[in-house]
Amino acid sequence: MVGLGNPGPRYALTRHNAGFMAVDIYLARAGKGKMENRYGSWFTMAAPGGVETAFLRPGSFMNLSGGPVSRAMEDLGVAPDELLVMHDDIDIRFGEVRHKLGGGHGGHNGLRSIIENIGSADFHRIRLGVGRPPEGTDASDYVLSAFSADEEDGFLDGLERAFELLESRFLFNTMEGGDAVNGN
Repeated sequence: MVGLGNPGPRYALTRHNAGFMAVDIYLARAGKGKMENRYGSWFTMAAPGGVETAFLRPGSFMNLSGGPVSRAMEDLGVAPDELLVMHDDIDIRFGEVRHKLGGGHGGHNGLRSIIENIGSADFHRIRLGVGRPPEGTDASDYVLSAFSADEEDGFLDGLERAFELLESRFLFNTMEGGDAVNGN
C-alpha cells in the first residue's frame, strides 16, 4: 500500500499529502507507527487483519514517486494488480472516497510517475477527494496549500471511509467472493 505525498515539513498538512496522512494515521491506529528508510521511501510491514502488507511513503517528491514504488514492488515481488495507491483527487468532492482499478493518471503527477516506472496503470487506487480549487486558483497552488481548520474534520471523516474501504476490500478478506486483494 502506497500513500502519495511530498516530503518535508512545508508539505506535511497539504491536500497533496493526503496519501501520506492516510498511511501515517492508519499505521498509528494499528500500533505500527515506526517506518524505516528503504527503497528511497519510508517503509514498514504490518499485518492488519492478518494480511501481511507493505506500507510505503515515497521519499521523493510527488512527480518522482514511481522510482521508489517500482524498486519496492520488484524487491517484494508485487504485481501491479496487487498494488494499492492512496492519493488526493481534485475531481472528487471534498471528503468523498472512491476506489478505482486501473485508468489513467488524470493529471496527477504521482500516478503518472508510477505508471511510467512500473509500466502499467492496472493498479488499485483509493482516491481521497480534496475538491476543486476555488475559481481563479491554480490547481497546483490549491493542492499544495494546507487544509483550513474547517476542512480538517471533513478530511478526517473522509479518511474514516477510506480506512473502512481499505479494510473491507483489501485487508480483512471480506471482498465479495471471499478473496482479499493481496493488500500490498
